[in-house]
Amino acid sequence: MTGRIWLIAGPTASGKSALALTLAEAVGGEIVNADSMQLYAGLRVLTAGPSPDEVARAPHHLFGTVDPAVAWSVGRWQRAANEILAQVAARGRDAIVVGGTGLYFRALTHGLAEIPAVPADVRRSVGAEFEAMGEAAFRARLAEADPAAAGRIAPGDRQRLARAWEVYVATGTSLTDHQAGAQGALPAGSWSAVAIDPPRDALYARCDARLAAMIEHGALDEVGGLMARNLAPDLPAMKAVGVRELAAHLRGETSLDAALAAAQQETRRYAKRQTTWMRGQMADWPRLTGLDARDHWRQFLALNPGLTA
Repeated sequence: MTGRIWLIAGPTASGKSALALTLAEAVGGEIVNADSMQLYAGLRVLTAGPSPDEVARAPHHLFGTVDPAVAWSVGRWQRAANEILAQVAARGRDAIVVGGTGLYFRALTHGLAEIPAVPADVRRSVGAEFEAMGEAAFRARLAEADPAAAGRIAPGDRQRLARAWEVYVATGTSLTDHQAGAQGALPAGSWSAVAIDPPRDALYARCDARLAAMIEHGALDEVGGLMARNLAPDLPAMKAVGVRELAAHLRGETSLDAALAAAQQETRRYAKRQTTWMRGQMADWPRLTGLDARDHWRQFLALNPGLTA
């Protein structure tokens, strides 16, 4: 690869897409999506995908390219993204990878371990054991098999604790050992990263306002289009924030105001989860604060003095 790779992460509505576009125009770069929901076609409004005008300003990749009937895994995204990054580099251009899906960034920077699927009965059993034992005893047991995982998983993170134990039970090998053999990471020194970490109250207010604007600009039509296809409810696209709540309104089960309020609440929860991930898994990434696009660009330039405004 000859082009530089820039990684921009942030919670929903934090302004990361605007920063990515500004950077792409400044360096003549190409933008690569790292948002698991913006992958899917037919959800541009509800997932805040790039507008036609934005796409015209810089090349965009992996936005709205996957049929909602198809479920993409982290591994599939990683393979597609790495292929695109190689193509962008071959053109001698910079790539700007932008999104809010933490696992996608981790796959790029740490590689992805090929972990065998955990049988459903093992997952159910582990869930029951967690309930019966409580977190402290469950964590202590995990520490005997995978001390590194037990030490790095944050208090209260039941999902990751259970996942680590599930993998050990199902495979006989610790999750940490599986991850040590991860493949596909970007070469060291080939990328630079920033994470946007705005004040929570301001971010939540922007989330609420943006979702209300999405209703006015076609989000209901997008959800109606998904419903008309009778897609399986467990498909990733059907779990996009806002789909379940707006679908309930379209079925006549709730008012639009109630559906909007529920979707706004779920969006705020989603933003909180994204922020928690970044603070735990991207603690060493430089931070950009606030929500103003001009401030983000000034902060970015300060971190990268070789660039010019």
